[in-house]
Amino acid sequence: MTKASDLKWWQRAVFYQIYPRSFADGNGDGIGDLPGIIAQLDYLRDLGIDAVWLSPHYPSPLIDCGYDVADYTAVAPEYGTLDDFKRLLDGAHARGIRLILDFVLNHTSDRHPWFQAARSRRDDPRHDWYVWHDPVDGGPPNNWESSFGGSAWEWVPEVGQYYYHFFFKEQPDLNWRNPAVVTAMHDAMRFWLDLGVDGFRLDAIGTIFEDPALPDHTSPYSLPDLMRRSLESKGTEPSVWFMQDWNRLFAYQVDQPGLHDITRGLRRVVDEYGDRVLVGETEEISYCGDGTDELHMVFNFPLMQTDHLTPEWIRANQAQRLAALPPDAWPCNTLGNHDVGRVWSHFADGRHDAELARLSLALMLTLRGTPFLYNGEEIGMTDLLLGDVSLFRDMLGMQFYRLGTEEFGMPPDLMLSLAARETRDRVRTPIQWASAPNGGFSPAGVSTWLPVNPDYARGVNAAEQARDPASLLQYYRDLLALRRGTPALIAGDYTPVDPDTAGCFAFLRHAPDDGQTCLVALNFSDRAHVLGSGLEGRTLRRLFSSAARAGTRDDPAALAVAPFEVYIGEVA
Repeated sequence: MTKASDLKWWQRAVFYQIYPRSFADGNGDGIGDLPGIIAQLDYLRDLGIDAVWLSPHYPSPLIDCGYDVADYTAVAPEYGTLDDFKRLLDGAHARGIRLILDFVLNHTSDRHPWFQAARSRRDDPRHDWYVWHDPVDGGPPNNWESSFGGSAWEWVPEVGQYYYHFFFKEQPDLNWRNPAVVTAMHDAMRFWLDLGVDGFRLDAIGTIFEDPALPDHTSPYSLPDLMRRSLESKGTEPSVWFMQDWNRLFAYQVDQPGLHDITRGLRRVVDEYGDRVLVGETEEISYCGDGTDELHMVFNFPLMQTDHLTPEWIRANQAQRLAALPPDAWPCNTLGNHDVGRVWSHFADGRHDAELARLSLALMLTLRGTPFLYNGEEIGMTDLLLGDVSLFRDMLGMQFYRLGTEEFGMPPDLMLSLAARETRDRVRTPIQWASAPNGGFSPAGVSTWLPVNPDYARGVNAAEQARDPASLLQYYRDLLALRRGTPALIAGDYTPVDPDTAGCFAFLRHAPDDGQTCLVALNFSDRAHVLGSGLEGRTLRRLFSSAARAGTRDDPAALAVAPFEVYIGEVA
């Protein structure tokens, strides 16, 4: 074990994802921007987070909400300027907050100058920067599909070839087998590292390579088949079948040999700059290498792939993930981001939603590993289900609606309600800063890029919660401060306690080098539980409890944990 103070900054940190288009509108045009983030740096410092992951801020035609990059070394004009970015970085660092960038490796926008040159003629020097193939029998080279629908191949008459795209056709895949592409992407990373950024979250890392033999997929289902089956069986079948069939459909297009050479190369680049970090958008632990030579962290996505967080689910997840990590690798946990339902909505049961939201945060801050939070979670923002498809900005949601109405013949009203629950727009609405027009995000009368959730007027806003000591925002601040000051919650190992107890998830975090052991008990049920912790003869100095408790000491041998209580105690 290692003392908490000796860990790397990214092992001690709590990360907070900012979706820049929705975080804070600094110039009143209805779109979040870098000056808006700068104006809220004190809010982030007071919240207690240690690092920010900034979603794409690059110039983009926004076919995929910024994940279609048109220039890797610039700032989107609607977000500000490169000088604004430097002010943001300096301001964050001055407050002790690190900043990592989203880096989109698999593809560019079709508007990127690289691709514009590549599609102009076959003998252009950048033609081979993308994945091209000649037609076979007058058509695409195989039956591969795009993960966003339709063929994975797009015809370009100017060159008489098809280019490959794993996502939208406006997102052509880069050819990482070309050393010139590797050099160009490494140089783009160095551009930002030279400015002082602290690392990168690597988007869609597992999709960089495809099987070069181009075998046809053998799945009996196409992606529309899976979507139709999902619609028809919604609520009657577990979603696990969807992912199994999805993996079979795209087996030749993800996690292919050669990717470890890419991750090792990326690691060498950031290691040139000292203590920087690489976080992969993948759950595949093998991309950590031996823990020292590839990615620093990958996300524990399986933890959130359930509709109900239960002690049984969490225990099984932790047993599998922690055992699979190489000795020098580090865990990384999250329950939400810009692509999935907000934590409040995702894990709600319709009766104890507020309690479950607080338990979710406690889980993130007490499990072994680095936690990632998503902006707006700290005030209890919920999914906003848009009632008009014209309000959608997520092309994936629009495509889902069109597929259901035009190909499946589903009634428009029904399909709208289903699409509203699938579109990523539901989790990307503007942050609610105050009980004011537009939730304080933009001035009155301004049309925001996505509608603001009207529940800002019912207390789901930062200004009101900042004044309320019992608010969710204050709860976040309290627990973040507690974690920062409790070495065992940062560096301690993990040992389950009372592992057969249903409803209550309890464990020890033991940090011998810091001389501290903590007992954590999270009751996910509506009834009390008495834990048998195996700590007879010891006492607990209570560090935190969400229940009303007398005194400051507790008996760990028979600890009664109240319904939905969060309990953290130091073993004395």
